[in-house]
Amino acid sequence: MAIVKEQHAKKETIKAEGAIELARQAGEVYAAKGKKVVYLNMKKDQPDDEALSKLIVGPSGNLRAPTLRRGKTLVVGFHQETYEKVFG
Repeated sequence: MAIVKEQHAKKETIKAEGAIELARQAGEVYAAKGKKVVYLNMKKDQPDDEALSKLIVGPSGNLRAPTLRRGKTLVVGFHQETYEKVFG
């Protein structure tokens, strides 16, 4: 699958509100922090904005990087096994 859009996180930041909106457009979200990965089925789990923000927004108040989207799947943070599963 070709890259459709690339955005440099330091030059074009996405604030918390935009990050939550981006996640709400996804069908599933993988949020990786270190060795831990949280998986959300957005229809089934229906996280509130605060819970979603804690997973995908960093201390700067911006969407954490790296963030990749493939179709209806959003992956926030780096986790090798998750990348292989989703993008493999």
